Amino acid sequence: MTCYDKKNRASVLIMVVFVVALLSAIVMGMLQMNTEEIQLMQNQVYAAEALATAEAGLNDALAQIRTDADWSSGFTGKSFNGGSYTVVVNGSTITSTGTSSRAFLAKVRANVTVSSSGPPYLIAIDSLRINE
Repeated sequence: MTCYDKKNRASVLIMVVFVVALLSAIVMGMLQMNTEEIQLMQNQVYAAEALATAEAGLNDALAQIRTDADWSSGFTGKSFNGGSYTVVVNGSTITSTGTSSRAFLAKVRANVTVSSSGPPYLIAIDSLRINE
């Protein structure tokens, strides 16, 4: 074996080590990106859960108003689907704040007009605002 063969083997070994290190860095970067994407997706799911909870609170309040046009007591911390909602009625404005099971918040505000004949009273939603 000549000295020339030993140099070639050493340079090939160094190249293999660099290639393995480069591939390891690429794989670690891809894993980091996938982890972040999963976290973003989970955040979207929890935010949608909070919004659905807030909408449930609004629907619950509208159901109460359909039977009693003067109802304005609202709800505080009413459980729904692992989360809860709080509803505040201020005149013709109903504000429902939903909290998901992971403490994400969403708010739905509706301005309504209630008919004078009933029960059941007809309710018109004049405007609906989400997360303002």
